This record gives sequence, structure tokens and C-alpha cells, in this order.
Amino acid sequence: MKSLKLILLLFVFQAQAQQGGMWVPSLLKGMNEMEMKSLGMKISAKDIYDANRSSLKDAVPQFNGGCTSEVISNKGLILTNHHCGFDAIQNHSSVEHDYLKDGFWAYKMEDEIPNKDLEVTFIIKIEDVTSRVLDGVATLNSEAEKQKKIQQNIAELTKNLPKETWQENRIKTFYDGNQYLLFVIESFKDIRFVGAPPSSIGKFGSDTDNWVWPRHTGDFSLFRVYADKNNRPAPYSIDNIPYKPKKFLPISISGIEENDFTMVIGFPGRTQEYLPSFALNQIMTDLNPAKIEIRDNTLKIQDSFMRKNQAIKIQYASKYAGIANYWKKWIGETKGLKKSNAVATKQKFEREFQEKVIKKGKQSEYGSLLSEFEKNYTEIKDYALARDYFSETVLRNTELLSAGYKLYQLEQILNTKGEQAFTDRKNTLATGMDDFYKDYSATVDKNIFESLLNLYVTKSPKQFLPSVLNNIDIQNLTNEVYTNSKLTNYQSFKTLLEGDSKTVIENLNNDKGYQLIKAMADAYNKNVVTKYDEITLKNIGLQRTYMKAILELFPNNRIFPDANSTLRVTYGKVKGYKPNDAVYYEPITYLDGVMEKYIPGDYEFDVPEKLIELYNAKDYGIYGIKGKMPVCFIGTNHTTGGNSGSPAIDAYGNLTGLNFDRVWEGTMSDLNYSPEICRNIMVDARYVLFIIDKYAEAKNLISEMQLVTPKLKKKTN
Repeated sequence: MKSLKLILLLFVFQAQAQQGGMWVPSLLKGMNEMEMKSLGMKISAKDIYDANRSSLKDAVPQFNGGCTSEVISNKGLILTNHHCGFDAIQNHSSVEHDYLKDGFWAYKMEDEIPNKDLEVTFIIKIEDVTSRVLDGVATLNSEAEKQKKIQQNIAELTKNLPKETWQENRIKTFYDGNQYLLFVIESFKDIRFVGAPPSSIGKFGSDTDNWVWPRHTGDFSLFRVYADKNNRPAPYSIDNIPYKPKKFLPISISGIEENDFTMVIGFPGRTQEYLPSFALNQIMTDLNPAKIEIRDNTLKIQDSFMRKNQAIKIQYASKYAGIANYWKKWIGETKGLKKSNAVATKQKFEREFQEKVIKKGKQSEYGSLLSEFEKNYTEIKDYALARDYFSETVLRNTELLSAGYKLYQLEQILNTKGEQAFTDRKNTLATGMDDFYKDYSATVDKNIFESLLNLYVTKSPKQFLPSVLNNIDIQNLTNEVYTNSKLTNYQSFKTLLEGDSKTVIENLNNDKGYQLIKAMADAYNKNVVTKYDEITLKNIGLQRTYMKAILELFPNNRIFPDANSTLRVTYGKVKGYKPNDAVYYEPITYLDGVMEKYIPGDYEFDVPEKLIELYNAKDYGIYGIKGKMPVCFIGTNHTTGGNSGSPAIDAYGNLTGLNFDRVWEGTMSDLNYSPEICRNIMVDARYVLFIIDKYAEAKNLISEMQLVTPKLKKKTN
């Protein structure tokens, strides 16, 4: 009977194992570990996370706050995505030394290039501090008072909980405020650029292939962590030495096959899996379409200039990629939400939720949650739409307006914090905008300004617009601003900041560009922000209670916490999928596919001559299989932004790939994970090694790594 129960339990785990989840590594013991082992994992939960000895978490640091990386040698060599290292690669590039176009390889450590303001963060330990964070909160009445008390408790605990002097405490919320975890971290700030393939490999397919399968992109770059003589974090110094990690990942050259176990460890940014149907419908039908249209206009204009001018292409490469990334993601997300009937699925769950509330006699606690959600999301609609139009137009896509908004904030600082704070911020702006204007073209931005301002005037809710935008000639306004405003170049921008506070404010308010941004920002802050924040605060409280109710009423469901840029583990299998009727995608791509897509001279699908030569000669070294060179593969791991650069780890704890994307049909996994169509995309570790070894001939880097063949060992045993 016990054996039968075990078999049935394993069957249940197998059935559930592709249902997603982003799990805290310190809490894997139990259900998660059993589920992972049922999928084929050979290591233990303690091998993944252990606060007292080295474990996989020690080899997986966060990369520069927004990506993930992994340590792959005992000399602090780290691997991440090409697109994660893109800013650094771009910053070191010029027309004379274009590392984006040609790639870069350090054949000795002395050639490795320091990076300004780049950091890598390791997790030392994770501890539950929920009771201490929520101490004294339950007795408070308003949501604002509760949030204030929580933040006070977090600040006190962050300051006083034990840590080493070179470490830092960070406390993050889970389950919408029902749990709080402490992360003790170490952040290293001497990070040096080691290597990257040319964009024709590292960004092959560029924006056309972004969020798309089949994929053929060698999306990787290499950096090295440096430390002081005590192996501790330190600012850049010529005397620093390569960091000696507690753990680094061996790299498997055995490869993968469909149905192999795969695990991704990383720092997923943000998901919202437990939103009510009203919120999901608003995102799908109102907010996403507006943002997509704004970015579509921006991208078309940038692209038209980048194709004609190499200097502009270098200036705008990183910005274009960043804008395009979420533009295409939102398109796929909306498509996936519709295809999976996500709103209807949420509504079905909400009916079950209400039934359980009644059955458990919880009407007084949870009975009105959904009706309150419906009321709030109806009320917030226009405010949320206006907020997205302002953010996308002013803060993200029109550079003159975003520069002007920094000056608008400067004026607010003078009004609220006084002269000293004003002077400090003014000096920071005067010296800190150099990088911004280095990659700025007034010609490109002028065209974007005219296009987006037209959308802003005609499609943002009119009741919130400033009077200066009523009945205006947008073309004339554009010409007037870009002819007369001092926001169009760095030197004239700095002149606006010369003199005392009175002079600066007078200069700003006489500038045509600043006058416009001030009118837009004043109207936005007066008409939108206060009401939006008021309703959002209500929804925060409702969401916390709703999450508490879900945990209480559905105790047997697989309920994982939403992503919040903290270390997580997700697991599944290498697996193809069926996106549409009569279409099935295999889970592995090969170098043959690169050559099939090859378009000589095309900025997205060109292929380096040396790679063509290696392909024609089938010179793949130890990394090919049966005369073919694997490039990418997909799996059922539940990932999101922030997982870029995350290691894909095999059943034995070895690096087998590098996560970099999701399939387009499954980008809605941030809101509604579906095991049928959600897949993460990984570059095969063998392709990474092949490019480093055979293409770049960087034998010095290969010699640092530990290459293993776990499948061969398994067969031998």
C-alpha cells in the first residue's frame, strides 16, 4: 500500500511539474524537492541552497540589478547574456573600435576592461522576518498607516539585523505583503569586461527574432569579478585580484535532449500571477495597446535613422533594444492572454473563490473583495491610461522631455527641500548628463517628439491634459522647441544650471522646452497622480487580503510568490510546444538554422565570415553532435525579465545553457502561466564554448573552466 501511494504521489508530481512557479531556494525542502526529483533531478535541495556550506546559490549572482549571471571558474569569471552586457559593450565601443560590430576578447587578464557603475551581487543567506516586519501593524486602521509602519519596521531591521561590515541587509515582501524575507548580500563593484561575440552572433536575429522560436542567437558575454586581497568587495583598483568564489558551475558538454530535467536559478523581476480578472482585462484591452502604439512609433523613427547612419546606430543601439524588448513583449502578452482565455480562467477561479468563502463562513472577511476590486479598477481606468501615456511619452521615449523632467524635479526639490538639496542635485545634473547627451541625437528625437506628442494630445484622456496642449499646431510647436530650447545639447543644458537658485529657476522657466514639460508635469501631478495613488493604495490592501484568502482557502494549490527581483528557482523539462493548429516546434535549434536565415550585409541576419568557414568545415571540436552544432533550446521553466543570463542547470548541478528569452506566445506568463504554450529560451552551453574556443580562439578562457560529461559518466556507471 505504501508503494502504491508513493507511485500515485510521483504521478501527481509529474502531472503538475510543468505548471510553473518561481520558488524561494531556501524553502525547497519538501514538496518542491520531491517534485524536482520526480522530474529527474539527482542533487538535493541543500545542494541548491545551504547557508552553512557552498551551494548553487553561491554561483548565481545578480548582474547589475536587472539580470542574472553565473560564476564559471575559480577566478571569478562570470557568464551573462550579451544583451545584459550590452550597455557596457556599447560604452567601450566607438566607430574606430566597435565591439558591438566586431566583438571583443581579452586573451590575458591585463586586457580586461574596467566598467563604471557595474556591480554583481551575491546572496549570502535568506531568513524569514515576517513577524518582526508586521509587528504593530494589525492594530492600525488605514492602509496608509499600515504601509508606513511596515516601512519603519523594515528600515529598523535592515539597519540592526546582524551582518558583516562589507555586507548589506535587504528585506523584500512576498505573497503581496503576507510574508517578508531578509536577504544578506555582498555586492562587488570592480567588474571587468572579458569577452563578447560580435552582435551578428550575440544579437543574431535582433528585433525580428526577439521573443520568437525557433531562435539562433548566441546571447552571451563574459565579465570577471575582482576583489580586494581579503576576497571582499572593493572599488576598482589596479591592486584588486580575481574573486575566488565559494562555488562555480562546471559546464556540461554532454548536451540536452527532449524531456531532460532543467532548472533555472536567477532573479526574476516582476510577475502578477494573482491579479483579479478586472485588472487583467484592463491590461489586455486598454493599457497594453496604448503602450504598444507609442513604442511602435518610436521604434520606426529610430530604425529609419539607424539604418542610414553608423554613428546614430551606435548611439541608439542599446536604447532601441530596450524599447523594442517590451514593445514586442506586450504584443505577445496580449496575444497569449486572448489565446489562453486568461480573463475567463480568472473569472472561473473567482467563482470558486466566492463559493469557498461562503462554504467556510468567511463572508465578513473576504466576501466583498471581488466587488471592491471591480469598483476600484473601473474607477482607476482613465487615471492608469493617463499615467502610461505620460510615462511612455515623457519619461521613456522622448529624450528632450525626459531631460526636461529631471530639471522639473530639480525645481520641486528647491520648493520642498531647500537650497542645499537643490545645489547638490544641480551639481549632479551638471556633471552627470554627459553620458546621456553622448548618445543623443536632436534630429532623431525631434521626429519622435512630434509623433508622440500627437498621440499624447489625441489619445490620452483629455480631461487631464494641460491647457497649453489645447488646439495646438504640433508641427509648429516641435520646430519652436527644437530650434530654441537649450535641452537639445549638453553644453546649452549646462548653461541652464549656471548661477544661484533664483537665476537657474528663471533660466529654466524662460526655456521653451522646459515650459512645455513643466505644464505637462504640473497637469499630470495635479490631475492624475493623487487619485491614481489613492486607488492604488486601496488595491494594495485588497490584494494583500485576497492573497491571504487564497493561501487560506486553497491550501493544496501550488501557490508560489510573485517575482520581485529576489533569488528564485524554477524547474521543468526540455520540451517542444504547439503554438497553433498543425504547428509543432522542436525544442532544439542548430547552426544550420543560422545559415538558413543568413542575409549578407543585413544588420539582423548577417553572419561573420569565420563562423561560415567553421560551419562549412563542420569544425565544431568537442562541442558538436553528429555533425551538427546545437545553438539554442527551450524548456518549461517559468521565467521573466531579470532571468536574463540565468544558468540553465542539468540534473547533476552542471551548467547546460544560458536563459535569455521566452517564446512570443508565452510572454503572458508574467500574468498567467500556461504549461501548454509558455517556454523559456536558452542558448546551449556548447554553442557558448564553441564560439569562445573555435571562433574567438580564446583558449585562455576555456582553460579556466571545468568541462564535464555527466551523461557519459551515467552510461559508464
